[in-house]
Amino acid sequence: MRKYVKHGLLASALFMVSLMGFSQNRQLDNYRSPDKNGINVFEAPKDTVLTFDGVKVRVGGSSTLQFQALDHENSGAVELIPIGDNFNLATANLDLDVALAKGVRMHLRTYLSSRHHPEPYVKGGYFQVDNLDFISPGFLEDAMQYLTIKVGHMENNYGDAHFRRTDNAQAIYNPFVGNLIMDAFTTEVGGEVYFRKNGFIGMFGLSNGKLNQAVNNPDQTGASILAKLGYDKQLNDDFRLRITGSMYSTGKSGRVYLYSADRSGSRYYLVMENTEASTSSNFRSGRYDPGMTNEITSFMINPFLKYKGLEFFGTIETASGKADAETDKRNATQLAGELIYRFGNNENFYLAGRYNTVDAETAAGEDITIDRLQLGFGAFLTKNILAKFEYVNQTYDGYSDTSIFNDGKFNGVLLEAVISF
Repeated sequence: MRKYVKHGLLASALFMVSLMGFSQNRQLDNYRSPDKNGINVFEAPKDTVLTFDGVKVRVGGSSTLQFQALDHENSGAVELIPIGDNFNLATANLDLDVALAKGVRMHLRTYLSSRHHPEPYVKGGYFQVDNLDFISPGFLEDAMQYLTIKVGHMENNYGDAHFRRTDNAQAIYNPFVGNLIMDAFTTEVGGEVYFRKNGFIGMFGLSNGKLNQAVNNPDQTGASILAKLGYDKQLNDDFRLRITGSMYSTGKSGRVYLYSADRSGSRYYLVMENTEASTSSNFRSGRYDPGMTNEITSFMINPFLKYKGLEFFGTIETASGKADAETDKRNATQLAGELIYRFGNNENFYLAGRYNTVDAETAAGEDITIDRLQLGFGAFLTKNILAKFEYVNQTYDGYSDTSIFNDGKFNGVLLEAVISF
């Protein structure tokens, strides 16, 4: 009975939030829109005109639902869990964005339901400063034309792929249903400083390197360094070019979660899992975590080109690190290329293809390769509603004869409906 009461309260809350969303003034300064207008926006834009006229609260959110029809197989060394065709858990986010002062904004995201946590929990949030007039009118005015400061327990800005990935229910930016195989995403307490001028962008950040915040084991952790350098320019009416290089590095950490921090989970439910698997505990199905929990350094290069309705986004990534029990570092390399063609009135439709491959050394000494092909189609029914179709085929090579991934493969189709406002 409590289960049904909880679900009823959740549905009522979402309904009330949606009503509030339609009645409020929803425009904020220096803000990435959560609907279709936010596609191909990376860092929140740096507006030249600030319109603050009092504290403003923007209540928003998102919800998604998928129908999954996937098959999986392996050599038979480890029995796979039987899976069939059915709906996955509906996921939901609640977003609070607050204009606190001129050029000062707060963001907070709560996962109302997710694959790993069916109960609500806070993903994280941050405090963003683009103007310092709240200290004193005109304070560092010339510098703040180009600078942005972010502080919080937040999604760290490593690479550009995380701007296009699905974040639990916020899936409207992602032209596909699934994220990358080696999904770089983490939330840590830290700060980032941005400099942007004439298309050039630079960022330097520090975090405490912890996903789970605690004050114990003070000698086992150290600061993580983040950096980004790039160029982003609309060169003419038809052509936009962006290219960035990013780094994440930590020399000492009790547990690095760069490739395993996503608590919302994979969209490919229970693929390549054994008969003891459960939807909530085995929530990263189909992804690869290199298991580099200490002394990790990762680099990512992301080119993005858009000519009229045709766009390309690429990922070139290398990671080096080790687990605590290892003496030598291992390496992993990820390559991905996305080609998307957007067409129709206001580019409301698109066709998409992505090839993604990972080559890595495992802790067991295997030299493995994982390849994935994704083909997709999407249709925006409104700027807040997106319907997606995806075909996916993923193969595993190089695993030992006793591994569940030996001669492993999964493929099939998924349908996803996304609402974001």
